Amino acid sequence: MDYATLLQLLDTTLRLATPLLFACLAGLYSERAGIFDIGLEGKMLMAAMASASVAFLTGSVWAGLLAGMGASLVMAGLHGVASITFRGNQLISGVALNFVASGITVLIAQRLFGQGGRTPPLSGDARFEAITLPFAEELRGVPVLGPLYADVISGHPLLVYVALAMVPLTWWVLYRTRFGLRLRAVGENPAAVDTAGISVVGLRFAAVAITGILCGLAGAYMATALQAGFGREMTAGRGYIALAALIFAKWRPVAALWACLLFGFFQALALRPDVVEAVVQVKIPVPFLDALPYVLTVLVLAGFVGKAIPPRAGGEPYVKER
Repeated sequence: MDYATLLQLLDTTLRLATPLLFACLAGLYSERAGIFDIGLEGKMLMAAMASASVAFLTGSVWAGLLAGMGASLVMAGLHGVASITFRGNQLISGVALNFVASGITVLIAQRLFGQGGRTPPLSGDARFEAITLPFAEELRGVPVLGPLYADVISGHPLLVYVALAMVPLTWWVLYRTRFGLRLRAVGENPAAVDTAGISVVGLRFAAVAITGILCGLAGAYMATALQAGFGREMTAGRGYIALAALIFAKWRPVAALWACLLFGFFQALALRPDVVEAVVQVKIPVPFLDALPYVLTVLVLAGFVGKAIPPRAGGEPYVKER
């Protein structure tokens, strides 16, 4: 494999890893606060449908982005009410939201556009266009690093850079701010947080809201940047892969970035069977390559990555003692 092909693979990896990274960080905030959220998939799907629909109707990708985040926040609010206010089973709530999103997105899209549950193709100002970073063309001639900067780092839609920026921001919020300290504490020992006079309910709802915003960004990116519109079940299990990446990363933001890039790399490989055949000198069936990210997800969830200890209060509704 030559250097140019490797750069193409890395470029595709970065694009495909972006929605996983948004969703993985979303799950990180939620689970660090003690709320398991298996409904990341549903939130992404709702956000994708809402953002594509509004972007097409208004011709503005920014309006679509806000709509996607709003739709995801509504779903996150429902999960918060079910699991925090009514102390319901968090896994059942998440699964229910996924089922609801799977059906209602197609229903709304069909009702609005009558195209089999899809939205019309987006173009122009209704899509996020690629951004060329400063000096990308000037530095292209620099050996090794120049093409890496020009072809892999530069030339992505804005939301790719937002996702990358969210990694250090999340690290700083969780480990360097009072809010992050309290958020992590409420996922480990909510009773101690409550004893200190801090609202457990408020902190958990804040975490759920952040999760909704990040899932909204993930869905909007898929519909208005990675692809040009919404299609039925377009998230294709990325919410579950993001959860596997979260476990793989052991609930740490920087490790989450590398885990998502690994999953994205396997997805990129599935798009280039010719490269795989050239490297391993064996023809690999395309369906097997397509299944690689999901096989990796199963291996991760089966515990082949070592012991991963979730937040101690995760999945447990908090009942205040009187």
